[in-house]
Formats: sequence, structure tokens, C-alpha cells
Amino acid sequence: MAEVEIYTDGACSGNPGPGGWGAVLRYGTVEKEIYGGDPGPTTNNRMELTAPIEALESLKRRVTVDIYTDSTYVRNGITSWVRNWKNNGWMTSAKTPVKNADLWRRLDEAASRHEVEWHWVKGHAGHPENERADRLAVKGVEEVVGRPVIQPGERSARRR
Repeated sequence: MAEVEIYTDGACSGNPGPGGWGAVLRYGTVEKEIYGGDPGPTTNNRMELTAPIEALESLKRRVTVDIYTDSTYVRNGITSWVRNWKNNGWMTSAKTPVKNADLWRRLDEAASRHEVEWHWVKGHAGHPENERADRLAVKGVEEVVGRPVIQPGERSARRR
């Protein structure tokens, strides 16, 4: 069992647009919520990457970590693609520059300082910690735009 559990999410109001990220960190019975925003324009993928980066960089010592994300982009990228990108000089197999390479480098570096297991969870499916991370990400967006933001999944829920 991991010492620290981290649940992350990213959000954008428009894609690209202003964005936010959020993370819930759990160490035993102690929990910490962190979040932030980017006035943008940024993308949802950049915010999805920023959340685990900020969470991992906030850890004070080497620990074992379980990270839960609803982003297959983040999970697949860090567990599969990043190795080849590094070997290919941050170029894709199609010989084009890797998108968001600056953040992938930061995530790779932050993850290398810990023993990390990556998990995917279905987003907007009622997973309590994923929902909390989503609310934190939206809060990050709202703080940079100065107004409430309605996410796509909420719009349909409010119409019912």
C-alpha cells in the first residue's frame, strides 16, 4: 500500500482557454487539497499534466505514491510514451515535437523522485476524490476568470 494517495484533475473553460488544476493528497488520515489556475490560453491536457506535477513537487521526501487520474493522456504518457520520447530527443514516432514537452519533462522528473503507481479512474462517475479534484480544478479556473464556471457535465445535470 502506498504511503500517499493523490487524486488529480484539470479543467479548462474553453479548450484552449483559462484553465485550472486540482489535487487531493492523502497521507494516512491527513488530507491536503491544492489547486491553481492559468489565465491562459491553456489546454485541458496542460492542466491535467499540471495537477500531478504540482502534487508530486509538493511532497517533502521520497515516498511511495498511488496517483489517480481520469486522464488517459497523462496515464499513458507517463507509463508508456515518455520513455520513447526521451530516447527520440522529445520527438514523436512521426518525427514531430512532443506536445507539452515542457510539462512532460517536469512530470517525469517529479515522478522519478518517488515510487509511483499510476491509476486511471473514470471521470464524472461519482468517484468521491476524483470529484473533489475536479471541483478544485474548476475553482482554479474561477479564480483566474473572476466568475463561476459551468463545466460541460454540469450543464446537462442542471437541465434535468
